[in-house]
Amino acid sequence: MTNNVENQSLHHVVIIGGGFGGLHAALSLGKANVQVTLIDKRNFHLFQPLLYQVATGGLSPADISSPLRSILNKQQNTKVIMGEVRDIDPHQQRVFLNKGEINYDTLIVATGVSHHYFGNEQWAPTAPGLKTVEDALEMRRRIFMAFEAAEKETDLEKRRAWLTFAIVGGGPTGVELAGAIAELAYSTLKKDFRNIDTAEAKVILVEGMDRVLPPYPPELSAKAEASLVKLGVKVQTKALVTNIEDNVVTIRQGENTEQVAARTVLWAAGVKASVMGTILAAHTGVELDRVGRVMVQSNLSIKDYPQVFVIGDLANFTKPDGKPLAGVAPVATQEGKYVADLIERRLVGESLAAFEYYDAGSLSVIGRHSAVADFGKVKMSGFFAWLIWVFVHIYYLIEFDSKLVVFIQWTWSYFTRKRGARLITGDESLGQIGVDDRGDYFVSPNVKVSIKA
Repeated sequence: MTNNVENQSLHHVVIIGGGFGGLHAALSLGKANVQVTLIDKRNFHLFQPLLYQVATGGLSPADISSPLRSILNKQQNTKVIMGEVRDIDPHQQRVFLNKGEINYDTLIVATGVSHHYFGNEQWAPTAPGLKTVEDALEMRRRIFMAFEAAEKETDLEKRRAWLTFAIVGGGPTGVELAGAIAELAYSTLKKDFRNIDTAEAKVILVEGMDRVLPPYPPELSAKAEASLVKLGVKVQTKALVTNIEDNVVTIRQGENTEQVAARTVLWAAGVKASVMGTILAAHTGVELDRVGRVMVQSNLSIKDYPQVFVIGDLANFTKPDGKPLAGVAPVATQEGKYVADLIERRLVGESLAAFEYYDAGSLSVIGRHSAVADFGKVKMSGFFAWLIWVFVHIYYLIEFDSKLVVFIQWTWSYFTRKRGARLITGDESLGQIGVDDRGDYFVSPNVKVSIKA
């Protein structure tokens, strides 16, 4: 593929990544006198804040995903390319894809982050993270397969291991997963099985800091922990996972070390920047932070390369207090809109003041009727915070049909306490329960096995 832009005289803006930052940059340029090309290796925009709902059977992937072409089909100046960017030449202003290349006048890089195992990449197959639809479906498969395996297990110790769920990381994702799994075990699935009591499940949340939800004020963290405990979650703070091996999680808390037999381990402890950060650093000399995010200028551009912008989770934009902006959807959205505005102003010889993030507040849900909200001077928890969380997330879904479907799903779940997307999916070998030569059950994605009588 070559740079086949219809109107070569127009300023060409290339956007890499169709997440919140990239998509809102494209949307904001819809009526600008520019040509826009949005590149993403997926053909859809994913509403990541609700991925945990897919992982726990509350929603289906299509409920929180929208085709990029559908979102942008009314913008005549915008084209969408499904492809993977392999390299960037900021000197010749070219982007190289897996097939072909594209020239640009302005480049916006918004490729986000992935899981970070802090040097323990061998844990990845055992403890999946939650960043993509595939991640969510794999989590869903493991969570519900654990209950199915426990139903078949006659050995009490092995059954307890199947019914133990360890979540590593007490940030918003970890808290949301822990609360949702606890509600599944202690409420939703309570009447679905005959050989097990799902209320005997153990949900453990491990956090290295001294409290869950570290970015929130201490009083809200305390209320979030109290809500989790009320749901039945065992919260362990100031605790570090030192090993995950043979379905055993090793947890060090102070001077004490504990080994927990858990067949389901979920990772929510950290992120690292996409490879685009490394590529940009190699070609431009831009500084990266310790997790690979790009250190950007006050207008979100790269030093010495004013035509290259980095936004969203990939960017490290340092606030006046010396702390970087959080990797959340509102930050990426505002950055995308800002860069679009700056591009338009530059084309007519105008400038724009440095980017300034407007913090409308933070929300995190713990479970049914339970959430925390930090609006600066106003801090809330409980039912009203939960209600605000519900309507804010519905409001920010991209397309109207998604808003309607999610609203109906949540209303139904609220009154029935049921989750309708509890499907165990995969290829014909995925999710099959086997027995190894020691008599232990296991779930193998690669090997077909049969259960011994």
